[in-house]
Amino acid sequence: MKAIRKLSIVFWALAFFPCSTDAKKDRPNVVLIMADDMGYECLGAYGSTSYSTPHLDKMAEQGILFSNCVSQPLCTPSRVKLMTGKYNYRNYDYFGHLNLSEYTFGNLMQEAGYETCIAGKWQLNGLAYKDLIADWNDNTRPNKFGFQEYCLWQLTKAGKQGERYANPLIEQNGKIMERNKDDYGPDIFSDFILDFIERKKDKPFFVYYPMVLVHDPFVPTPDSRDWENPEFRYKKDTAYFKDMVAYADKMVGKIMNKLKELKLDDNTIVIFTGDNGTNINIKSHLGEELIAGGKGKTIDAGTHVPLIVYWPAQIKEKLVFNDLIEFSDFFPTLADLTQTDAESDGKSFYPLLIGGEYQPRTTAFVHYDPRWGEFVNRHRNQFVRTLEYKLYPDSSFYHLTHDKLEKHPLLPDSLRPEELVIKQALENELKKHPKWK
Repeated sequence: MKAIRKLSIVFWALAFFPCSTDAKKDRPNVVLIMADDMGYECLGAYGSTSYSTPHLDKMAEQGILFSNCVSQPLCTPSRVKLMTGKYNYRNYDYFGHLNLSEYTFGNLMQEAGYETCIAGKWQLNGLAYKDLIADWNDNTRPNKFGFQEYCLWQLTKAGKQGERYANPLIEQNGKIMERNKDDYGPDIFSDFILDFIERKKDKPFFVYYPMVLVHDPFVPTPDSRDWENPEFRYKKDTAYFKDMVAYADKMVGKIMNKLKELKLDDNTIVIFTGDNGTNINIKSHLGEELIAGGKGKTIDAGTHVPLIVYWPAQIKEKLVFNDLIEFSDFFPTLADLTQTDAESDGKSFYPLLIGGEYQPRTTAFVHYDPRWGEFVNRHRNQFVRTLEYKLYPDSSFYHLTHDKLEKHPLLPDSLRPEELVIKQALENELKKHPKWK
C-alpha cells in the first residue's frame, strides 16, 4: 500500500513538473512562515474578534485553512519536530538546541536544487548549555542545516546580550550587524527575505521565516503610539500584544506584496503556522468564547495553532480542512514536493495541496519533554488524540469537544461502547511509542 501511494505521488509530481530543461525553474517556490507563540485564536480567519489580521485572513480566503493543526506546546520542541519530521523522543536533547547529526528540511530543499535562506529566531545552537555543547559558538550551523543565507537572532549571542525588537542584536551571514536604537528586528528580517527573493527570483527558492513576533516581552511596535518615545520601546505591557499581532500580519503582507510585484505569487507556496499556543498571560476572544493562552501546556490552547497554505497555481478556491495535521507532517510534505525519498514520522499532506487522493490521519501524537525549568517541565507528558478524544499514558481520557481545558476525565465505568472502542484504539497507538516514564 505504501509503495502504491509513493508511485501515485510521483505521477502527480511528473504531471506538475514538466520533463524539460526548464523543469527546475518551473518548480514552485516555498515560503514557510512560523509565528512565535501565536495560537489559532489570534487570527480573524478562525473567528478572532480581538485582533486585526487582514493579510492572513486574505490568504485563508484564497487558500486552505486547516482547522486542527497540532504543534508541540513549546518553541524548541516544535522547531525540532517541524524541521526534521521526527517525534521529540528521537532527536530532542536540550532546550534551544538542534544536534548537527540531524537532517532538516533546509538540507532537503538545498539538495533538491532550491536556493535557501532563514531569517528570524534561531535559538538552536545550545547557548544555555555551553559547558555541554562544544560547538555552541559555531555561526555556520544554519549553513550546515541547509540554509545558504541567514539573518538570525540568538545564533551565538543569547537574548540577555541583546533583544529581538528595538535595537536588536542580529547576526547575518557570519557577521554581527551594527546596532541602531531605531531599528526593529522584524523589519530587518523581512527586508532580508525580500532582498533574497529579489536576488533569487529566477531560481526556485525556499524561505524559512521563524518570526520573533509575537513572543514576549510585550512591547511597542513601530506602529504603536509609544514607539515615538525611545524610552518606551521596551516598556512591557500585555496591552501591546494586539499591536504585535497586527505587525506580524503586516510582515506577512509585506512578503505577499513582494511576490505579487515580481509575479511570483501564483507559483509560490506560502505556508503560515505558529510554533505553539499563545502566552499564558494573554486572553483572547474567539467570537463569544474567551480563550486563555496555553503555551507550555498540553491542553488544546497549548498545541492548537493556525495553519494556512496559499498556492494559487494549484489551490483555486477556498478550502477549510477540518482533519488533523501535526508538526511531523511538514517535512514529508516538502519531501513529496521535491520528489525526495526521506524518512520521517509524519504524513505528507502534499496530495491535498494539488487536489490528489489524500487519506487524513485519524490521530495525532505528541511526546513533550521540554527540559527547560521546573515550571515548564511539570507539564511534560505524552498524548495521542483524535479530533474529539484524547488519551494520556496514565489512562486519563478526555472528550475534547466538551472539555477543551481537560478538567473532567471520562471515568471508565461511564464510557459508552463507542468510546471504549476509541480508547482502546488510542491505547494501541500509544504502545507504538516508548513507554512514558
